[in-house]
Amino acid sequence: MRYELYYWPEIQGRGEFVRLPLEDAGADYVDVARVKKTGMAAMMRFLESRIAKQPPFAPPFLKAGNLVIAQTANILLYLGPRLGLVPKNEAGRLWAHQLQLTIADWVAEVHDAHHPIGGGFYYEDQKREAKRRAADFTAERLPKFLGYFEDVLKRNPKGSKYVLGEAVSYVDLSIFQMIAGLRYAFPRTMAKLEPKHRRLVALHNRVSSRSRIAAYLASERRLPFNQQGIFRHYPELDR
Repeated sequence: MRYELYYWPEIQGRGEFVRLPLEDAGADYVDVARVKKTGMAAMMRFLESRIAKQPPFAPPFLKAGNLVIAQTANILLYLGPRLGLVPKNEAGRLWAHQLQLTIADWVAEVHDAHHPIGGGFYYEDQKREAKRRAADFTAERLPKFLGYFEDVLKRNPKGSKYVLGEAVSYVDLSIFQMIAGLRYAFPRTMAKLEPKHRRLVALHNRVSSRSRIAAYLASERRLPFNQQGIFRHYPELDR
């Protein structure tokens, strides 16, 4: 099957959490808004409910045959078994989904660190509030999320390479993206916190060295982090 991914063409954003599994699995997919001149128009038609009977609220969404699947964690719940990036047993799939939903909460808090009032306001309109919110995020919330996933890895059987054991999962790919994004957004904070979370750092490095991921990261398909995405670097917010 050829998958069609619909997401904004200029940013990694939440779409990157879908791109990474597709790339790692060597799946046949097209990033519609990036490679087709009519891609943005097609995406907007879906969002305006002119095509889909069950329209998505916002991108990313994935077209797989006759299915249109939205919400990042929901897309990964669908793709995981089909790409071999999740355990075959129900308990393993639910555990992966639970972890991915926790990552979704983490992503939202990263975004709100620089846009605490609302996404409709420019950063410059909420700098004072963002500085206060980011201080709490870097001091309290970020260590809590990192500590949780570090503990998940610590509880694994000795010798496990990935979050769910010996085989890579979409959760590992998402954690890689979180570490990469946080290093861009909060380099000073991450430099202080990473020595306390060596398992997560090792996981990031292990994922980045996977052959297809390494090739993707070196290609033009991998969009650079920028000041329009979820992970944004504002030096004044990085303690």
